Amino acid sequence: MSSSQQKTQRVSAVSNGVNWIGLYTFVRSEVLRTFRVVTQTLVTPWISALLYIFIFGSVVGKQIDLINGVPYIKFVLPGILMMNIITGAFGASSNALYFQRFIKNIEELLVAPFSYFEMMAAFTLSAVARTILVALGIYVIAIFFGGSSIEHFWLFLFYSFAVAVIFALLGLIVGLWAKGFEQLNILSTFVIMPLSFLGGMFYSINMLPEKLQFIAHFNPFFYFIDSIRYSMIGVRETSATVGLVMILGLIIVLGAVVHHLFKKGWRLRS
Repeated sequence: MSSSQQKTQRVSAVSNGVNWIGLYTFVRSEVLRTFRVVTQTLVTPWISALLYIFIFGSVVGKQIDLINGVPYIKFVLPGILMMNIITGAFGASSNALYFQRFIKNIEELLVAPFSYFEMMAAFTLSAVARTILVALGIYVIAIFFGGSSIEHFWLFLFYSFAVAVIFALLGLIVGLWAKGFEQLNILSTFVIMPLSFLGGMFYSINMLPEKLQFIAHFNPFFYFIDSIRYSMIGVRETSATVGLVMILGLIIVLGAVVHHLFKKGWRLRS
C-alpha cells in the first residue's frame, strides 16, 4: 500500500471518530501478552519491590527515627512505588514498540485504520495498563508491612497515571531509536535509575547538604517522587505548582515528539 493510501486511511479513521475497537483490541492483546510472560512482567518487579520494602522499610527502618513525622517505611514506600511505575511504563512501551519493529509487525499497524495519535495512545495505554498491575501488586505487598496509606486518593491516581504516561512516551522514543535489544536498557541503566535514587526515593532531601538540596530541585524525578509521596502520606518537600507544571509540560512535549516521529515514519518504514 502506498504512502498516500495509508494517509487516506488515517484521515478516514480520524474523520469517523476515534477507533475505539482498534484501541481496545491493541491494549487487550498487550495485556494478554503481559500475562503470557507473567514472571518477567509482574512477578520480577513484585519480588524486587518486596526486597526493597523488607530491607529498607522493616530492617533499616527500625533503626531510623521518624522522617517528617511519619515512620520510615511509610516515607520510603512512595519512592519504591514511583520507581516501579517509572521503570515499568518505560520498559513496557519501549519493548513493545521495538519488538513489533523487530518482527516486522509494525507494518501491519501502519496500514491499519489508526491515526498517528491513536497509534501513540495504543502503545501508551498498554504500557500504563501493565504498570497499574505492577503498582497494585506492590501496594498489596506493602499492606502486609504496614506501609500502605493514601491521604489523597484522586491525586494518587492522577500522579500515578501521569508519570506512567510520561515514561511510556519516553519509552516509545527509545523503542524507535534502538537498533538492538541491548540499547533498550541504556537509558534505564544510566539515567532513570541514578536519577530515581538521587530524587529522594529513600530519604528526605532535607537530609542532604545545602548545595545538594539546591541541585536536587533540578532533578525531575524528585518532583515525581515528592508528588506521589504527598498523595500517599501528606508530606511534601517542594512546590506543588512546579511539580504539576513539570509533569503536564513533559506529557505535552513528549507527546508532540512521539506524534511527530510516528507521522514522519522515523525508524518505522525503514
